[in-house]
Amino acid sequence: MSPQTYTQIVLRERPVGDILPDTFTIESKPFDAKLDPGSEQALVQITYLSLDPAMRGWLRDTRSYMPPVQIGEVMRAGGLGVVVKAGEGSKFSVGDLVSGTLGWTEYAVLPDKKLTKIIPPPGTTALDFLNTLGMPGMTAYFGLHDVGQIKAGETLVVSGAAGAVGSLTCQLGKAVGARVIAIAGSTEKCAWLEQELGVDKAINYKSPTFKEDFKNAVGYLDVFFDNVGGDILDFALTRLKKGARIALCGAISEYNSTKPKGLTSYLTLIAQRAKIQGFIVFDYESEYPRAIAEMAKALANGSIKRKFHIVEGLENAPKALPMLFSGGNTGKLVVKVSDAEHQAKL
Repeated sequence: MSPQTYTQIVLRERPVGDILPDTFTIESKPFDAKLDPGSEQALVQITYLSLDPAMRGWLRDTRSYMPPVQIGEVMRAGGLGVVVKAGEGSKFSVGDLVSGTLGWTEYAVLPDKKLTKIIPPPGTTALDFLNTLGMPGMTAYFGLHDVGQIKAGETLVVSGAAGAVGSLTCQLGKAVGARVIAIAGSTEKCAWLEQELGVDKAINYKSPTFKEDFKNAVGYLDVFFDNVGGDILDFALTRLKKGARIALCGAISEYNSTKPKGLTSYLTLIAQRAKIQGFIVFDYESEYPRAIAEMAKALANGSIKRKFHIVEGLENAPKALPMLFSGGNTGKLVVKVSDAEHQAKL
């Protein structure tokens, strides 16, 4: 039996700084013919949605690697769901687990080409495709290996280390034999990184002795995997070894700023013949299968650990998204929308 209505969340106005309560609007929509899938389309009931720092950038009306979310448009988000109705000629069947850019909505009709069927490898779950086997995992894997070119015996520093990408980057660094120094924002997060994930040292950037702690723990670094930007990146640039590599993954500290701070320590890049490079994970899409296979084995044998921070209810997504910028989450932040794995055909 189909529901009478369903919920979606749309962009009401573009935030100038922080994401505010009135940035988004929660709407109730009639469950009508608009949700009837056409040829080679599928109707998906969303189960989980991913919350990622990149979403802040999608709210800006500026040139980027993908167009901005428009005013009145359903907020963009990657997610998981279950096919509840398949259109004529669709390659999907009712009950298939799928992933895709589903958006902040309870139901969505999408063309087959925008959906990927999920078959969790042994020792994994569908939810892992929003983390280790999804965009965070692929970002950590290719950012560290292809951009950072990490090697055994090198010193790796990871900022935003208690988040989804950062925590995976730390573990991948340890797996290749690097010395890993993690940066996080609380004593609890630092303890988790050291005791559970096995980093060599975790340092709290909120400590008044942070810079001295950094120097003592790191000395000089070979690879800096940066999720934060701002003052931490600028300071890290003063601690480079010859030939160091900086992988620019994100800049959480600057996403809500109307005018991000400039770097002042960049001349060290010249003196140390170092390299700083930004990257977008979608550029590696053709190589995802090998990374997923490798990461799935590590999940199954326990050499990679994962942690989820689950927020219940689609209506709470607007309140949860700012947690990424305040340090309110540890591990991968997701929103649980429904229990639909065993949903009957509509």
